[in-house]
Amino acid sequence: MPTGPQIRGGAFTRLYVGSAMYLAERTGKGVRIAVIDSGVHAAHPHVRGVAGGLAIREDGTLLDDYVDRLGHGTAVTAAIREKAPGAEIFAIKVFWRTLATDIVTLVRAIDEAATRGATVINLSLGTADMQHRDRLEAAVARARAHNAIIVAANDDGGVRWLPGCLADVVPVRADWTCARDTYGIAMVEDRTVLSTSPYPRDIPGVPRDRNVNGISFAVANAAGFVARALEASPHASAPDIAKVFAVLEEAACVQRTPA
Repeated sequence: MPTGPQIRGGAFTRLYVGSAMYLAERTGKGVRIAVIDSGVHAAHPHVRGVAGGLAIREDGTLLDDYVDRLGHGTAVTAAIREKAPGAEIFAIKVFWRTLATDIVTLVRAIDEAATRGATVINLSLGTADMQHRDRLEAAVARARAHNAIIVAANDDGGVRWLPGCLADVVPVRADWTCARDTYGIAMVEDRTVLSTSPYPRDIPGVPRDRNVNGISFAVANAAGFVARALEASPHASAPDIAKVFAVLEEAACVQRTPA
C-alpha cells in the first residue's frame, strides 16, 4: 500500500481561502495527533520530541522501535508540528524498508491510534484499490466511535484514494497554488474538501522544488489546521467533522473563485 503518487491534481472550485494568519493564536493544544507512517526521528529540530509511539510489524507484532529510517514520517511530522506546535504527537510506524504496507497493518494502526486516545489520525498514505473499501470503512467507523478524526487524501491526479474518499473522514486535496501558511475549502464532486499546500516544511538552503513534495504533505498540513480548529472548539462534546469545517470557514477570508 504505497503513499499517494506525487502527481499534480486537476481543477476544482475553491470556495474559501484561509487567512495567512489563520487562528494564529491556536497551536493545537490539547489535541493528540497520531501519525501513521515510517516512524519519526524525534530529536529532529523541526519535530522537537513526541509523546511516544509504537511500531507494527507485518506479522502484527507491536514494538517500541518507532525510529524513522526512511525520512518520510519525520518530514510529515515536521509539517504537522509547524502548524500545531502545541499538539501532542504519537508516532505509529508501519513503513519499514519502503513506503508500503498491507491492509491488515494499516487497519491495525488506525485501531491502535484510536484506542490510544488520538483525536486526529494523520494518514499521509492510502490505496486506490477499492477492494479494501469495506475494511477501511469499518476502521473509520471504529475510529469515529473513539472520537478520532482521520485526515487523508481524497484524490490526486484523477485517482480516488482510500480511506480519504470515504464519509466521516476529513478529505484533502493538494493545491499547488496554495501558500504553506494557509488553506482552501473546495468542492470536489459535490464534496467539501480541505485543500492545502503539497510542500513540507522548508529546509534552509534547499530550493522548495528540490525538496520532497506531494499529496502526503498536503495531508500533513491539513492535519495541523484541523488540530487548530479542534482547539478553537473545545466545548464540543466530541470532535465533529462538520464543526471542523465550520470553524475553518469562519476563520477564512471569504473569496469566491470562479470554477
